[in-house]
Amino acid sequence: MKRNRRTALLLLLIAGGGYWMWSKQERSDEAGAPYVGHGGTFKNTLAEIDTPDPSVVYDGGFYYMTFTHGGTDIMVMKSRTLDFRAAERKVVWRPPVGAAYSANLWAPEIQHVRGKWYIYFAADDGDNANHRMYALEAATDDPLGEYAFQGQITDETDKWAIDGLVMEQEDRLYFVWSGWEGDVNEAQNTYIAPMSDPLTISGPRVLLSRPDLEWEKAGGPPYINEGQSVLQRDGRVHIVYSGAGSWTPYYSLGVLSLREGGDPLRADDWSKHPEPLLAMNAEAGVYGPGHNSFAPSPDGTETWLVYHATSGESDGWANRKARAAKVGWTGGGLPDFGKPQPLAAAIEAPSGMGVLRAEEARAEGDALVFSHIASTVETTVPVLLQYRLAEGGAGRIALSSSAGEAVAAELEATAPGETGYAYAELLLPEGGGELRAQASGGAELLALELPRFEAEWGEWLGGAEESENVHASRGAAALLHEPGDGVRLPNVRVPQSGAYTVSVAVLNPADGARLELSAGGTKRTLDIEPQERGELRVYEAELKLSAGANAIELTARAGSLRVDWVDIWIRPGG
Repeated sequence: MKRNRRTALLLLLIAGGGYWMWSKQERSDEAGAPYVGHGGTFKNTLAEIDTPDPSVVYDGGFYYMTFTHGGTDIMVMKSRTLDFRAAERKVVWRPPVGAAYSANLWAPEIQHVRGKWYIYFAADDGDNANHRMYALEAATDDPLGEYAFQGQITDETDKWAIDGLVMEQEDRLYFVWSGWEGDVNEAQNTYIAPMSDPLTISGPRVLLSRPDLEWEKAGGPPYINEGQSVLQRDGRVHIVYSGAGSWTPYYSLGVLSLREGGDPLRADDWSKHPEPLLAMNAEAGVYGPGHNSFAPSPDGTETWLVYHATSGESDGWANRKARAAKVGWTGGGLPDFGKPQPLAAAIEAPSGMGVLRAEEARAEGDALVFSHIASTVETTVPVLLQYRLAEGGAGRIALSSSAGEAVAAELEATAPGETGYAYAELLLPEGGGELRAQASGGAELLALELPRFEAEWGEWLGGAEESENVHASRGAAALLHEPGDGVRLPNVRVPQSGAYTVSVAVLNPADGARLELSAGGTKRTLDIEPQERGELRVYEAELKLSAGANAIELTARAGSLRVDWVDIWIRPGG
């Protein structure tokens, strides 16, 4: 794979030539708001494969997702972001042949309970009437590590059960699941029971909800309450569940809410909201949104809903893929999921996503090693370093990957308690891998980022659209067919106000193509040179950006072209 090359076509879009160093930046904190990362956007779905019943957790700088993987085993995926297309994937457990739990493994839930990782799942012997809940316990602190089978999780009735998970409330454990009242598949109810430990139900089950609302009955009988998940905020507890047939486009999310100070084992202390909180959006092409989990943003300031949905009204159980949406809250304290968004919608990334914190890296001597750096092609990327350096230090941070020689960033001193920022440029290999950082001269590395913005994840202008391309990162680029087509990057965040290099990767331009860049009311145009088909060429310009969020637009002004990615950085030594 050829390396991309940065073409020496630099337009100075602000007065005063040359590159700006950090010492020349206009310091600003956007009215006191702290810098939380370079931002960016993403688009659903979260993976290219079917991922029904997604269960997502965040731990140690990584998202982990498990899901119904064909009903034959338990798979876990590991990713730096909510984009699991390039995630590490591992089957962590396979059932034995001929057991009561050898077939139809459904809806695994990965949870960290009282210091250990567990995966709770439903399985049977090939006969759905025999579905019961079971548990795996991790042998290590690694969610992607080895798991041991721990047996069935059941109450004294031992009735049909699926979609179970643990709820922790005021230092007590409860098991919540979907089950039959008897032995006939007429309805699936929501049950709860106390637990003495993460593997043992210690009391009778309590019926919390029957599928008695009209929207819950769609597609039945059987009528459905299933896919329970737990959401807690400000002392309030909610059980978000899925109602209606999962094989129908009417599958939706409802909610049960525990009154403040209520007893989780007292059914009267729970109330059911009469309407679904998330339902199909035919106009957006989203059907059957349901069976969700919740995960925090990397910085812990936001809660994200992860659910599955399909793109076709008659997809049934096919094409169910994980999607994500930020959770809001109503004035009455209920979660607000909004409407499902179309696949073309650009969604602002979770706060802090893409910030690789030093405390989450692996220490090897004096170096810090950051693993799972995703890169589908060999590419040169900017690296934003967050650091501290005492006055009088001669600090530097050396960076390396397996693709080439190490590079170093020379650092300026910071005031006590203040964070400094510096950029370096590093070659990543095809397939990504690990990035090694080593600070010296009294410098302390706090975090690093790769401030690259995928153009195909931006907002479309005119007739622009995503185009598959084997030469592009992630295998896709933004295709601008004709003048007026463009892409808008609405959440470009920088730590300080000043002049930034905007590097734009272009593929397959028409002869005479021209590309306009704009930010903050400033517009300039790049003349795109002829390129060989499949050749990626990088054009650079400088734009003045403000601390916090910025919007950058790239618009075709002549001819057609494909934009792969946009880097926002400051060239070292400028």
